[in-house]
Amino acid sequence: MSDLTNEIVLRPRFRVSLKANLEQLESIFDHATSSPFLVKRMDEHIFVKFKKAETTFWTPQLHLELSSFEEGVSNIRGVFGPNPTLWTFFMFLHFGVGTVFIILGIFAYSNYSLGKDITLWLVGMFFLVVIWFALYAFGRLGKSKGKGQMEQLKQFVRDTIAPFERIHNES
Repeated sequence: MSDLTNEIVLRPRFRVSLKANLEQLESIFDHATSSPFLVKRMDEHIFVKFKKAETTFWTPQLHLELSSFEEGVSNIRGVFGPNPTLWTFFMFLHFGVGTVFIILGIFAYSNYSLGKDITLWLVGMFFLVVIWFALYAFGRLGKSKGKGQMEQLKQFVRDTIAPFERIHNES
């Protein structure tokens, strides 16, 4: 697993190939226990998240997908992401701001075509742009706050797969 850059990208991903059977990997993750983590497996999907006591508003989660296309070689694909509820909330806010911006733009254009004053509509659109930048800044703040826990998740996976020989890494 390659190191990520200093800056956390939106939903960072990685891929690791190991000399191991799929059943061995599933077994090792079934029995993997580490103090601050909850590990849940559903078939070839493994979800690693922090226990409730360690969870903050910005706590990231890790989704691993195990696959094998040849005997004795398995792949792990991982995706870091925010809490799904938080992610849905932020997407809802962005969609709402965008929708209201378009509606105000339509009203502004209609009033402009009719020769009416559009100052109020333009002020509303400017205010929505300010809100969007505030949401963006808030999201960036959250990413930086979750970086330490993301490193803990990454180290947990490294420690768990340490007994297996790596074939190659991709970020």
